[in-house]
Amino acid sequence: MDFLQEFSDPELCRALVAQLVEECTEPFRFMEVCGTHTVAIFRSGLRSLLPDTIIHVSGPGCPVCVTHESEVELYLEMACRRDTVTATFGDLMKVPGAGGSCLKTAQAEGAHVEIVYSPFDALALARKYPDKKVVFLGIGFETTAPTIAATIKMAREQKIDNFLVLSFHKLVPPALRALLDDPEIGVDGFLLPGHVSTIIGLEPYRFLADDYGIPGAVAGFDPLDVLKGLLAIVRMKNEGKPAVTNEYRRAVSDQGNPTAVAIMEEVFEPADALWRGIGSIPGSGLVFREDWKDFDAAAVLGLEQKPAKPLPGCKCGDVLKGKIRPDECPLFKKRCTPATPVGPCMVSTEGSCAAYFKYHIES
Repeated sequence: MDFLQEFSDPELCRALVAQLVEECTEPFRFMEVCGTHTVAIFRSGLRSLLPDTIIHVSGPGCPVCVTHESEVELYLEMACRRDTVTATFGDLMKVPGAGGSCLKTAQAEGAHVEIVYSPFDALALARKYPDKKVVFLGIGFETTAPTIAATIKMAREQKIDNFLVLSFHKLVPPALRALLDDPEIGVDGFLLPGHVSTIIGLEPYRFLADDYGIPGAVAGFDPLDVLKGLLAIVRMKNEGKPAVTNEYRRAVSDQGNPTAVAIMEEVFEPADALWRGIGSIPGSGLVFREDWKDFDAAAVLGLEQKPAKPLPGCKCGDVLKGKIRPDECPLFKKRCTPATPVGPCMVSTEGSCAAYFKYHIES
């Protein structure tokens, strides 16, 4: 058995499930913040093994899903400009705007849109098309923002002046605070995102326990990681000692990655941001600092974010807040499927609706 297989060992998993069954004796509602956790729980079959006392709901941890309707409208409008090349991760290609169009349809109608696998690929496009503005769509959380900031610094060092970023980055801790301030959410604990935590560490989550008395556990994405995280939360609840613990020590240090944080904070600064289904959350986005405005696509191209209405009938906002399960949406598997997505939660590989559809989950 190799190192990684150990974290899927059936015997160890059964032992942890037995401990959960024994110790979780009252109903307990937890939220897995990260979309990758949602997929991991379904893919590994853990959901069917967990005791009935555990109710798990998905949260706002899919970066594509939380991108606000007005942000989608803005980048769709920008993509149609003849002087730009839009560089994006593939997940955004089928996210529909208010009129049903998406980057894929824009591309079919002549917009220059290219799928890239890293912001450095977008920088290469800027070298390839020196007569165009190459705009990378900056969608993501603390996990991706440092890499994008590093790419921007590289562009300046290499004097590439046609590379721009449309920054719609989001920060996870302010979103968790917004959820806890909503009396309708009713979460008893958070399974905290492993990827984001590799960057920010544990300190930004301390308010969960200190201000709200809610426990949280940083967890990885193998079955043992998830089960250890859940057991840690259950024990904190049972003991009445909420805290934030690190159950993913092979990847996450309590201090996070100060170098990555420093690069991110050199280029970007926090600002209010719009989240799909949640609205404006103070300090939850990242905008360019003044010294780096020459890479800000919104400023350079004069783009203006305008109000946009939610997609008719789409319940992605309620899914992202854990208020409903995907299969409780009237459109689920009817009008809304991966082939004909109505909302982003059915598009993204980390989306809850896509996971429910793929793994045939229905209540």
